[in-house]
Amino acid sequence: MSATRLTPTLRWTGDSIEIIDQTRLPAELVLIDVRDTATAVDAIGRLSIRGAPALGAFGALAVVVGLDEVQPDSLDAARAALERLRTRVGDARPTAVNLRWAVDRTIDAALAEPGVADVAQMRQRLLDEALAVGAEDALACAEIGRLGRALLADATVIATHCNAGRLATAGLGTALAVVYAKAAAGEPVRVLAAETRPLLQGARLTAWELADAGIDVSVVADGAMASLIAGGEVDAVIVGADRIAANGDTANKVGTYAHALAAADAGIGFYIAAPTTTIDAAIPSGECIVIEQRDPDEVHRAGASRLTPAGAGAVNPAFDVTPARLIAAIITDAGVLQPPYDHSIARTLAAAGDHS
Repeated sequence: MSATRLTPTLRWTGDSIEIIDQTRLPAELVLIDVRDTATAVDAIGRLSIRGAPALGAFGALAVVVGLDEVQPDSLDAARAALERLRTRVGDARPTAVNLRWAVDRTIDAALAEPGVADVAQMRQRLLDEALAVGAEDALACAEIGRLGRALLADATVIATHCNAGRLATAGLGTALAVVYAKAAAGEPVRVLAAETRPLLQGARLTAWELADAGIDVSVVADGAMASLIAGGEVDAVIVGADRIAANGDTANKVGTYAHALAAADAGIGFYIAAPTTTIDAAIPSGECIVIEQRDPDEVHRAGASRLTPAGAGAVNPAFDVTPARLIAAIITDAGVLQPPYDHSIARTLAAAGDHS
């Protein structure tokens, strides 16, 4: 059995979090043992762990690690430590809504009264909630895969961007859960994975996990995808999301917007796959989504080699926003949402219990 199938993206060991260091893929499979807050925050910032759902599951467990590191001697000290962790871990990356949502959920559950008699009980409540975040995400991924398979029943060649698979979640993935579901059902499926510059999550991560699963995958240069779509070589485009506004505008890895425009021009479906936890009903539109600006060196360099001339600047937004008008449907664990999204999102969150 392959290393990918044996090694989960993240797991709780009993006193630490073990994660795959995704910055080392595909060259080598390296695990990081996270036992303190500094290591957790560094892993988030360096993209050793990434993908909105995975960040949520990891962030929730990172709060447990952080409390263990402090070893508070009273409930008051524990409450103060958790409030510090709420900001330090929850704000480690600004665009992915699942991270702060999961951190808040876990801490709020631990601080809820009554029933917490001592620090040990608070810590157990914290851990139980953190593990529940990951377990629920795994179930959500499976449901997204089931619904997406039905929706894309006639799609054989599927294009995607960045990585929205097992490496980005606590389960099978979001966008790639649809691919895995089609493959498991014996349906023909081929994936065109946009390389996703500047950090190549599509080329490094999506191609790695799909090839490992025995699924036909080809890496496509970001700039070449539009011509393939226009030439009729793609049946559908499906990507994940880091934040979805109340009107359906969606933030995903930078470069997604270009694929959505190409799909619209070619008359094929562009789909978002994400759990309802990625919906941020508190923001009305994509204009309100904070876009993370990352280190220009990620653009300037590939490994140790500098690609750009000395003196040239670089702009490095980590995400872009795709307007709701370009999205054919949003596949969630609570159902397939259709335009107008302000209505379908509101109804779905009301039925599920608005997490925001």
